Amino acid sequence: MNTSYILKKAIIINNKKSKKVHAGRSLKKIGVMGGTFNPIHYGHLATAEAVRNKYDLDKIIFMPSGNPPHKSKKEIIDKKHRYNMTMIATMSNIYFEASDIEIKREGMTYTVDTLEQLKKIYKNSQIFFITGADALCDIDSWKYLDKNFELATFVGATRPGIESAKVNQKIDQLKQKYNANIVNIYVPSLDISSTDLRNRIKKIESIKYLLPENVEKYIYKNNLYR
Repeated sequence: MNTSYILKKAIIINNKKSKKVHAGRSLKKIGVMGGTFNPIHYGHLATAEAVRNKYDLDKIIFMPSGNPPHKSKKEIIDKKHRYNMTMIATMSNIYFEASDIEIKREGMTYTVDTLEQLKKIYKNSQIFFITGADALCDIDSWKYLDKNFELATFVGATRPGIESAKVNQKIDQLKQKYNANIVNIYVPSLDISSTDLRNRIKKIESIKYLLPENVEKYIYKNNLYR
């Protein structure tokens, strides 16, 4: 199966999911998985599924960042490629959907703007914003941080190698300062990072079984990360 066919299939499936979601605005709990997804891998997918299962979420929207303020353009590949890979990676899960909200936005993309936009679409839904627990430790630099916490429950996903005591201390500080609703979840046995994948590709090392096979094919077809 060639990558063009896979991408076309992913687009069709994602559009169908999107229509269902927008038609069903009575969804009670929606997860938002933010990140550059540079590239998306099994760690992202397993984390999202673990959060969906633990908090009984109706849907998880994967949100590839457009122009994130904390990363230079040299660090990340074109946002269209990252969005395409996200659609391909999530097409087999009926609860997962890829969104192009951020990649369509002009200028820098901030989480608070995305959450405000989602709140307008899903007025009566509780939003769970999923991020890495390590990202919570650097969250003070986010734009309008207090507003972010008003708009969503934050879920910090801890993976192997993350110092849990440091994360828990930071969560307690944020709760006290902002009255933030923050929960954390440990996702075991998936010590995979996008940085490591990019390095493996540059060194012409195998990335098989670290990310979906069709995403791997897309990367090689488009000569990404070389």
